[in-house]
Amino acid sequence: MRNSPEYALSKATWHKSSHSDATGGNCLEVAEGHPTLVPVRDSKNLGPAITFGAEAWAAFVGHLRTTG
Repeated sequence: MRNSPEYALSKATWHKSSHSDATGGNCLEVAEGHPTLVPVRDSKNLGPAITFGAEAWAAFVGHLRTTG
Protein backbone atom coordinates (compact mmCIF):
# COMPACT_ATOMS: atom_id res chain seq x y z
CA MET A 1 0.00 0.00 0.00
CA ARG A 2 1.27 3.49 -0.84
CA ASN A 3 0.94 6.48 1.44
CA SER A 4 -1.19 9.24 0.01
CA PRO A 5 -0.28 12.84 0.96
CA GLU A 6 -3.84 13.45 2.16
CA TYR A 7 -3.45 10.65 4.70
CA ALA A 8 0.02 11.63 5.90
CA LEU A 9 -0.88 12.76 9.41
CA SER A 10 2.51 12.71 11.10
CA LYS A 11 2.89 16.46 10.58
CA ALA A 12 -0.79 17.33 10.90
CA THR A 13 -1.97 20.20 13.06
CA TRP A 14 -4.50 18.82 15.53
CA HIS A 15 -7.16 20.90 17.30
CA LYS A 16 -9.27 20.07 20.33
CA SER A 17 -12.75 21.47 20.84
CA SER A 18 -13.02 24.79 22.66
CA HIS A 19 -15.56 23.00 24.89
CA SER A 20 -12.80 20.71 26.21
CA ASP A 21 -11.32 21.46 29.59
CA ALA A 22 -7.99 20.68 31.21
CA THR A 23 -9.29 17.77 33.32
CA GLY A 24 -8.51 15.20 30.61
CA GLY A 25 -12.07 14.17 29.91
CA ASN A 26 -13.41 12.50 26.81
CA CYS A 27 -11.96 14.73 24.09
CA LEU A 28 -11.40 14.33 20.39
CA GLU A 29 -8.91 16.13 18.21
CA VAL A 30 -9.42 16.91 14.53
CA ALA A 31 -6.66 17.51 11.98
CA GLU A 32 -7.06 20.45 9.61
CA GLY A 33 -5.87 20.86 6.06
CA HIS A 34 -7.64 17.92 4.44
CA PRO A 35 -10.54 19.31 2.36
CA THR A 36 -12.25 16.00 1.54
CA LEU A 37 -11.72 14.12 4.78
CA VAL A 38 -11.65 14.67 8.53
CA PRO A 39 -9.04 12.77 10.57
CA VAL A 40 -10.16 12.33 14.20
CA ARG A 41 -8.22 10.91 17.15
CA ASP A 42 -8.49 10.54 20.92
CA SER A 43 -6.73 13.44 22.65
CA LYS A 44 -5.40 11.10 25.37
CA ASN A 45 -4.11 8.46 22.94
CA LEU A 46 -2.25 10.20 20.13
CA GLY A 47 -2.06 6.99 18.15
CA PRO A 48 -4.11 6.08 15.09
CA ALA A 49 -6.78 8.35 13.67
CA ILE A 50 -10.18 7.47 12.26
CA THR A 51 -10.85 9.25 8.99
CA PHE A 52 -14.32 10.37 7.92
CA GLY A 53 -15.48 11.86 4.66
CA ALA A 54 -15.99 15.62 5.07
CA GLU A 55 -19.71 15.45 4.20
CA ALA A 56 -20.35 12.59 6.63
CA TRP A 57 -18.52 14.44 9.42
CA ALA A 58 -20.49 17.64 8.76
CA ALA A 59 -23.76 15.70 8.92
CA PHE A 60 -22.70 14.01 12.17
CA VAL A 61 -21.70 17.29 13.84
CA GLY A 62 -24.87 18.98 12.56
CA HIS A 63 -26.97 16.22 14.10
CA LEU A 64 -25.18 16.59 17.44
CA ARG A 65 -25.83 20.32 17.42
CA THR A 66 -29.57 19.86 16.87
CA THR A 67 -30.06 16.99 19.32
CA GLY A 68 -27.69 18.13 22.05
